[in-house]
Amino acid sequence: MASAELSAVPSPGPSSAVRVRFCPSPTGNPHVGMIRTALFNWAFARHHQGTLVFRIEDTDAARDSEESYGQLLDAMRWLGLDWDEGPEVGGPYAPYRQSQRMDVYADVARRLKEGGYAYDCYCTTEELDARRAEARAAGRPSGYDGRCRTLTAEQVAGYEAEGRSSIVRFRMPDEPITFTDLVRGELTFTPDNVPDYGIVRANGAPLYTLVNPVDDALMGITHVLRGEDLLSSTPRQIALYKALIELGDAQAVPEFGHLPYVMGEGNKKLSKRDPESSLNLYRERGFLPEGLLNYLSLLGWSFSADRDIFTVDEMVAAFDIADVNPNPARFDLKKCEAINGDHIRLLDVKDFTERCAPWLKAPFAPWAPEDFDEAKWQAIAPHAQTRLKVLSEITNNVDFLFLPEPAFDEASWTKAMKEGSDALLRTAREKLSEADWSDAEALKNAVLAAGEEHGLKLGKAQAPVRVAVTGRTIGLPLFESLEILGKEKTLARVDAALARL
Repeated sequence: MASAELSAVPSPGPSSAVRVRFCPSPTGNPHVGMIRTALFNWAFARHHQGTLVFRIEDTDAARDSEESYGQLLDAMRWLGLDWDEGPEVGGPYAPYRQSQRMDVYADVARRLKEGGYAYDCYCTTEELDARRAEARAAGRPSGYDGRCRTLTAEQVAGYEAEGRSSIVRFRMPDEPITFTDLVRGELTFTPDNVPDYGIVRANGAPLYTLVNPVDDALMGITHVLRGEDLLSSTPRQIALYKALIELGDAQAVPEFGHLPYVMGEGNKKLSKRDPESSLNLYRERGFLPEGLLNYLSLLGWSFSADRDIFTVDEMVAAFDIADVNPNPARFDLKKCEAINGDHIRLLDVKDFTERCAPWLKAPFAPWAPEDFDEAKWQAIAPHAQTRLKVLSEITNNVDFLFLPEPAFDEASWTKAMKEGSDALLRTAREKLSEADWSDAEALKNAVLAAGEEHGLKLGKAQAPVRVAVTGRTIGLPLFESLEILGKEKTLARVDAALARL
């Protein structure tokens, strides 16, 4: 490379080796749109036996935080999206936090100016605003008009004598820029729509427009897969890449693929402010990493026309960026839950019971620790696994086993305990007291027989029994639940419900 400051940075690797990057900013909590981008980059790298570079874009000191940085790393680990270079892993292009690379950016900016690719711009904010308003009024593009492109030494001296500060602008070529987007096909941007742009602030701080493509170039990134919102910056970055190639800091312009927007309620782009965008929400509710990743992969991509449940390994084997749909993808929470539920049922029972563990103790569990019965939990777990959409639902589904008495849901009580329910419960108690409690089918037949005596089918007959025993109209398979709870406690709860009636 041309400068002493960059001489220690390795040259980018061969262009035939796939190198992609995930480069979030540590601002706020991780959100699902960001994770979808990470997933597609990760799957692309793994499919091509390439390299995933995890890079932290933390040059905005006012917004970045160490807490958010820690959450990013924790999120990637929880999801199982491992990276080949980056924080905690290292690599030949370290450091991978932009806040630790400021000398690199300063050197590149200096050499871009020396080579004529960039220049100092002394225009004030007020001057820029006035000229933009004038351009809009005349129906012209309102981007920067190139006023400082060809300043003379005397003009520069005059501005500096006035005490004006300057930013550094990159000089865009006066010709169209065309590239083939891996998702959207061939795109062309004309010069009047891509004016010269700032790369360094007046205080010397580098802007995203400089640091992002510079790091991509120096780290040998071959494919840039990112959100559609960054599409408009691509022609500017392509021009900068070409300048970096001429300076010896890059080998080739990477290929670009811009992923579709993720839309929320009301067909609005899902933003960090939307509750359903927060990754922490899904972790707290007990989504499985593999279930969440399965759903997020379907936001713009599909495994096959007739299958939407698959493993991460199957996704990697099938993933092709050319198959990504450019149209916006709508985030459907109910479908996300349904897919997660399918992945819960794919677990072996031992794995399922272990993953439920956090929701079976404080602060989630309403029962005293000493009332938890491991044998009952192991017995009910296979039945619970067939019903859950998210792991956090386990608490309310099994609390009847460990609480001294059911936690009654009043709406359930009102719905189930209608006129005549007391008579039905008395008959059901009589039948159950005589039944074989080692066989759930026998308990079912007992309640069925009680219902027949009162002209009720099983569905109507079992509702009062379920609410009396569990406190709710909806729950795990009833007769298996009664068998596990046991005869003594079940009959006692029926008696308590009769007394309440």
